[in-house]
Amino acid sequence: MSHRVLACFLCVLVAAPLVAQTPKYGVTVVADKDTNFTALKSYSWEHGWQAYDKTVHNQITTAVDRELTALGFQKRESGGDVLVTYASLRRIDVDLKSKPTEGNGGRRQYDVGTLVVLLLQPDSRKELYRARADKPIEADPAQTQGLIDGVVTEMFAKYPTRTAKGK
Repeated sequence: MSHRVLACFLCVLVAAPLVAQTPKYGVTVVADKDTNFTALKSYSWEHGWQAYDKTVHNQITTAVDRELTALGFQKRESGGDVLVTYASLRRIDVDLKSKPTEGNGGRRQYDVGTLVVLLLQPDSRKELYRARADKPIEADPAQTQGLIDGVVTEMFAKYPTRTAKGK
């Protein structure tokens, strides 16, 4: 009996790193529990780690502006109730479960985009709202706008004033 338990434990121990390496895609949101989000009515943009491609940068800021306007926010050049910033990056993930290809022995790879949108308290820079999306992306630039719009909509669907109404 103890040999079986030991064998099961060793199998779990060997499999754990493989499971830990599996990337999780989707949107995660963290909202400050002590913040009264209904009191926030205006925002100002702050530079973050902007997208290298200016077209993508404009698509992201336009999508965030649209969602914040839908939440009742007013955009200001400065002096908003919150500062809004974002960071974006593109990476390549490797499917470790795929079979090596003939020739170079490489495994299947695909592009993944990460977008983080932050709402910060202006004076203390305390994070009030953090939304992060990790999604596989296509190399086709024609699909970028739709992907960004969908991701940003999904991020703000979890905004505290929206989720409070749905309860």
